[in-house]
Amino acid sequence: MAEDQPDPAEMELGTVLAALADRHRLTVVLDLLADDEGAERHCSSFGLPVSKATRTHHFRVLRQAGLIRQVDRGNSNMAQLRRAELAQRFPGLIELLATESARP
Repeated sequence: MAEDQPDPAEMELGTVLAALADRHRLTVVLDLLADDEGAERHCSSFGLPVSKATRTHHFRVLRQAGLIRQVDRGNSNMAQLRRAELAQRFPGLIELLATESARP
């Protein structure tokens, strides 16, 4: 695990909520939540209307908060929602996000 991807016990609720407060980062998490558990997505597949540098920043914030895991696949980075770890550390958070995802 990369050193900027915290262990579940080190995840802080304030940091997680701050990461989710940005609409682009929330979109990434909701998109990953809609995928099958354990699914990985290329970081450019989310269609964020931002520059590559800004996209990199958003993924760093999500990773450092503990929301996602990024895996280096050679010439690309894949993102994966840390669903089980989040459910263990913050019971109910995944369900709350799923409810948000279902809103029109």
